[in-house]
Amino acid sequence: MQRDRSRGQNASVFAPVSFRAPGGTVGAVCGRFTLTSTPESLARRFGLAEPPAQKRRYNIAPGQDVLAVRSGADGARRAAWLRWGLVPRGSAARGSGGGWINARVETVAERAAFRDAFRARRCLVPADGFFEWAERGGFRQPYRAVLPGGELFAFAGLWEPWGEAEGPTLESCAILTQDASPGLRALHDRMPVVLPPEAYAPWLDPTLHDVAPLRALLRAAGDPGFATYPVSTRVNQPRFDDPACVKPVAEPPLQTTLF
Repeated sequence: MQRDRSRGQNASVFAPVSFRAPGGTVGAVCGRFTLTSTPESLARRFGLAEPPAQKRRYNIAPGQDVLAVRSGADGARRAAWLRWGLVPRGSAARGSGGGWINARVETVAERAAFRDAFRARRCLVPADGFFEWAERGGFRQPYRAVLPGGELFAFAGLWEPWGEAEGPTLESCAILTQDASPGLRALHDRMPVVLPPEAYAPWLDPTLHDVAPLRALLRAAGDPGFATYPVSTRVNQPRFDDPACVKPVAEPPLQTTLF
């Protein structure tokens, strides 16, 4: 099999798939995120030998290629571009079991779509913000969650290769989710798993296959101090990927009734 080595955000030899969250629905936690940090900042934070060729992204959506960090057998960390929407390795056809953008920490070790990747193919997905939506005044208002100073962080991710014997290989990924922290629960009952820097090395360790220590890493992950602010509904459309997507807007009024 040949590997799809395209590095454009939307370049692919594969047709689109439907994107799914555990439970079978299209709606999912952390359905969009941002990565506006410089390549040099990414290299320093994640221990990469070279800055990745990553442009600023203001509205990363499922089905696009996302920057990930993986560790090889030699222990060196390398940047990779993975399609967001995991296609399980054993799928007979690309669309038959694929498009999973999230994996729940409660079931990731047992669920057929994720259990092999959980034990053997883990990655970090760098970000500096993510979006959630909440009902406000009769419509769904998008909010961006960020750390103080726009600090970089990393989602816990899984990846899988998929391909047919004579075709290219698609490398795809999913982001793990857990119960939302009290500070984020007003927006969604789930949140992405954000690993602390001290968990990067064991999470990426390709020789670590035991479920117990992996679960311990996930249990130790929590809310590192996210703050949220409302942004334009421009972010609702994946075709928009510009600074206007992260510009703060006025908090919408709550809908009230007098009678």
